[in-house]
Amino acid sequence: MTEIQIPLFPPRSITELVEDIEKLTQEIQELYCLDEIPWIIGYSGGKDSTAVLQLIWNAIAKLPSEKRHKVINVISTDTRVENPIVSAWVRNSINRMEVAARSQNIPIAPRLLYPATKDTFWVNLIGKGYPAPRHGFRWCTDRMKIQPVNHFIRETIRVYGETIVVLGTRKDESTQRAATMNKYELGRVRAHLSPNKRLPNSLIYSPIENWRNDEVWIYLNQCPNPWNNSNKDLFTMYRGATADNECPLVVDTSTPSCGDSRFGCWVCTMVNKDKSMEAMIQNDEEKEWMQPLLDIRNELDVADDRDKRDFRRIYGRVELFGKEKIEPIPGPYRKEWREHWLRRVLEAQTKIRQTAPPEMRDITLITSEELSEIRRIWLEEKHEFDDSLPQIYQEATGEPFEDIRPRSERTVLGSDEWSVLQEICNDDEMHLELMRKLLDTERQVYAKSRRSGVFEKLERCFDSSSRSKEEAIQNAHEKRDLKIAVQEGDLNRIKQLTWAGIKFGGNNVNEADG
Repeated sequence: MTEIQIPLFPPRSITELVEDIEKLTQEIQELYCLDEIPWIIGYSGGKDSTAVLQLIWNAIAKLPSEKRHKVINVISTDTRVENPIVSAWVRNSINRMEVAARSQNIPIAPRLLYPATKDTFWVNLIGKGYPAPRHGFRWCTDRMKIQPVNHFIRETIRVYGETIVVLGTRKDESTQRAATMNKYELGRVRAHLSPNKRLPNSLIYSPIENWRNDEVWIYLNQCPNPWNNSNKDLFTMYRGATADNECPLVVDTSTPSCGDSRFGCWVCTMVNKDKSMEAMIQNDEEKEWMQPLLDIRNELDVADDRDKRDFRRIYGRVELFGKEKIEPIPGPYRKEWREHWLRRVLEAQTKIRQTAPPEMRDITLITSEELSEIRRIWLEEKHEFDDSLPQIYQEATGEPFEDIRPRSERTVLGSDEWSVLQEICNDDEMHLELMRKLLDTERQVYAKSRRSGVFEKLERCFDSSSRSKEEAIQNAHEKRDLKIAVQEGDLNRIKQLTWAGIKFGGNNVNEADG
């Protein structure tokens, strides 16, 4: 039996929609003129944020020039791994906004925000070795999207004391979204304005919260874009990202909609498939140049990537999980796989620059700032003094790597010394790791006038790298057993385990517990 879905909002006639737009125009004007609290509009380039910005732009344009008394910031976040078609659309839109706002005397200031270099996708995945995001470890969204926006909003609050954030969120998007919006609607401190749970002194305004998906498209297709963008091109972009190449207006609950086309990061592994990019490639031969991106994304998205990752956490400790079958929690990508992902991204960038349409051939998948930070992490934090990044860059791009960050001190260790060390260690991975950590830790402090903390750093090298994989895992199991024995007061088991001198809570149990 087919489940009947009841829409959150009943269909409205065109006349009713027009009346709602007129009411919203008046509401926007009144809120804008009410006080000096600055506005910040979140703009993604999609249909909802475009509709909201267009409503506000047109409402403010109808005010007398003397009443356009405060700047409206329009912010968009480029994670540096956005779908390249959408990224280009947003950049072009922002450029058009700047020109149109000046010529029309509209107090709108568009800004493109970026995550800090240390927080970008490739610095964390290739540099630090973070695994591709999963539902249990979604490390990307906060770093790449939320923090840049929150930083901008906090700075605005610091200057003005308060701000109003305007969003294109709609209750019709999902039942969960509707429930969340209804919850915050109950806590409204002012008409139309909901509290922002993440940022004090920040209020949320959602003008089209009660609009349906088809009403958004009706509005965009009937009302010209005030910053001279083409809403028909936006409609076409959504249609091209739908598997059946259709983007009809919704007439009933069974009708497919462009609302199902979700644009986002091309590397996203939080979804089963990147349906929007797959559809773009499928529907348009001119977009086949994006296939290398889809290939990388699908290679990252594997159910079990333990063979690519360290058996220890990123700080060098074995941690266990599970109930019936207790196993180590896999850690960061190992050296050879971090180098593999770097090579894949650079090769894709090189290929796209050769095969993409002229307007996309300047594409940058990984920036020089990111490459420099990745190199620093590999050299200074992971002690990989073979310095493989310049060679990988040369091989993948055919060009020499120019580091934007000058190295303050030249190391006496390099790829030749790395090869010798590999030979000495007879391909013993853990022995090689310990030796390179010890040598490079000593190198990093030998020229310093104060060498405080060097012994603690060397001890951490031994703690993380002096055991074989099997010994380290066995030691973690014994520590776990010891902790359970202590909790249960099993003295015989405690004595058995402490003969091995297991450390517990930072001290040897024989010494700490007598």
